[in-house]
Amino acid sequence: MSELSTLARPYAKAAFASAQQASDLTGWSAALVTAAAVSQNKKIGELLDNPQLTSEVRAEKFLSVCGDDFDAPKQNFIKLLAENHRLPLLPEISELFEILKAEAEATLEVEVISARPLSEEQSQRLTTALSKKFSREVQLHNAVDENMLGGAIIRAGDTVIDGSVRGRLAKLAEAMNS
Repeated sequence: MSELSTLARPYAKAAFASAQQASDLTGWSAALVTAAAVSQNKKIGELLDNPQLTSEVRAEKFLSVCGDDFDAPKQNFIKLLAENHRLPLLPEISELFEILKAEAEATLEVEVISARPLSEEQSQRLTTALSKKFSREVQLHNAVDENMLGGAIIRAGDTVIDGSVRGRLAKLAEAMNS
C-alpha cells in the first residue's frame, strides 16, 4: 500500500494544485470520488487491462462512464492518468486528495465508535473538545458497535483514543502483570 501512495502522491498533489488554482476543491473532490468508484468496477478494470486499447480510447471510455460532471481540467487529468497507465491509482489519489483538502480547510474527520449512538449533547461536547485539542474544525461521525461493553474509541487521523471498557480493562491487566 505504501508503494501505491508513493505512485499516487504526485498526481494527488497536481490535482490539488489545479483545484486550488480554480477554487474548486469540492468539485475536484466529487470528481475524484466518482472516478475512484468507476475505476474499482470489475468491467472497467477489464477495460483498463486491455492491451489492445490505446490510452486515448481508455480515457474516452472511462470518461463516458463517469458522466458529464468532468470539465476540461478534470478530463485532462483523467487523460494524463490513462496515458501513464495510472487509472487504477484513482482510489489512492482520491484518498490523498481528501487529506490535502482537509489540511487546507483545517478540518478533521473523526470517527467515534461507541456501544450506543451518541446523543446530540454528547456529540456537541465531543466535537468542541476535539476541535480545541486538534486546533481544527471537527466533522464527527458516530458508528455503533454492539459488541462494545461501554465507552468509546475515537479515531482522528493517525490518532486513536481508546476509551472503551475493554481497552481500559486491558490497560489495568497490563499494569497488574508488570
